[in-house]
Amino acid sequence: MKPETITINLPDDYEGRVEAVLMKHPSGQETTRAILYIHGYLDYYFQYHMGEFFASRGYDFYALDLRKYGRAWLPHQHFNYCRRMEEYFPEIDASIDRIIAAGNRDLTLMGHSTGGLLSALYCAEGSRRDKISRLILNSPFLEFNTNWATRKIAIPIAGTLSLVFPYAHMKNVLSPNYFKSVHDSQYGEWNFDTSLKPAVAPPLYFAWLRAVRLAQKKVRHDPQLQMPVLVMFSDKSTYHCHWHEEAMESDTILNVGHIKRYGAGLGRGVTLEEVSGGLHDLVLSRKEVRDKVLETMETFMRTH
Repeated sequence: MKPETITINLPDDYEGRVEAVLMKHPSGQETTRAILYIHGYLDYYFQYHMGEFFASRGYDFYALDLRKYGRAWLPHQHFNYCRRMEEYFPEIDASIDRIIAAGNRDLTLMGHSTGGLLSALYCAEGSRRDKISRLILNSPFLEFNTNWATRKIAIPIAGTLSLVFPYAHMKNVLSPNYFKSVHDSQYGEWNFDTSLKPAVAPPLYFAWLRAVRLAQKKVRHDPQLQMPVLVMFSDKSTYHCHWHEEAMESDTILNVGHIKRYGAGLGRGVTLEEVSGGLHDLVLSRKEVRDKVLETMETFMRTH
C-alpha cells in the first residue's frame, strides 16, 4: 500500500525553490510511537515493506525524501547535490515538528548510508535532537571506501576546489553491481523508479565530497551521542569489477570494517549488529535476511 504524501515547502537556497517530501505509513491505531527514516545517496524512499512492517507493529512510520532527491527533486536543481550536510536540517526539523504535533512522544530516527551519516550528525547537532529517543543506522557512510591517498589527499583537494568552482565534478565510480543486486530487471527483487535511483550514477560533485568529509569528521571525533544507537552492517564487503554472485549477499558500496570501527565510537550506548548475507541496504536483502533485520530493529526499539 502506498503511503500518504506530504510536501514540505522550505526557504529558497542557492539554486532557488526548495521542497522536501514526507511519506507516512500510519499505524492505524492510537499510538505515541513513530519512526523517521532518511534514505541514502542516489536513493529515495521506496522500501514500502519496511514502513508497512513497522506500521503493523504499532509505529507511525515516516520517510523523508530530502531536497534534490527522489520526489523532492525539482527541474532547476542539480540532482542529489549539496554543499553542506547541514542543508538538510530544516526538512528534518519540519518532519519532527509534524510527527510530534501528531501526538508522538517516542521517536526513532533511522538512516541508511549517507542518510545514516546525516542522522548521526543531526543527533549530535540538530535543533530537535532532544526529541529523538534512539538512533538506528543501516550501513552508515562513516568513511570513504577508497585508498589512503584518495581519502587524505585527493578528496580534500577536490573539496577545496569546490569552494571556487561549486559545480566542479568528475565521473562517478560507484560499483554497478549494487544496482544489479537490487533491481528486478537484473538479479534483485525491487521495482523502484530508475529516474530517481538510476543504474548510472550522476556526476560526482566535489562539493558533495567536501560536505560528506566534513560531516564524517564531526561524527567521528567524539560526538558522544546521548541516545541509544544501533549500528547494523553486512558481515562482508566485496569488490568485483564485473557481476559476481557474491553481490547478492554482501555490501558492494562501503567497507564494513569502517562501519564497525567508527560506529562503535558514536556514543557510550552503541550496539553493533553484524548481518550475515546482508546487502548495503540491509532491508533489501533476501527475505530471510531482511526479516531478521527488521525484527532486530524492532527489538532494539522495544528494549531501549
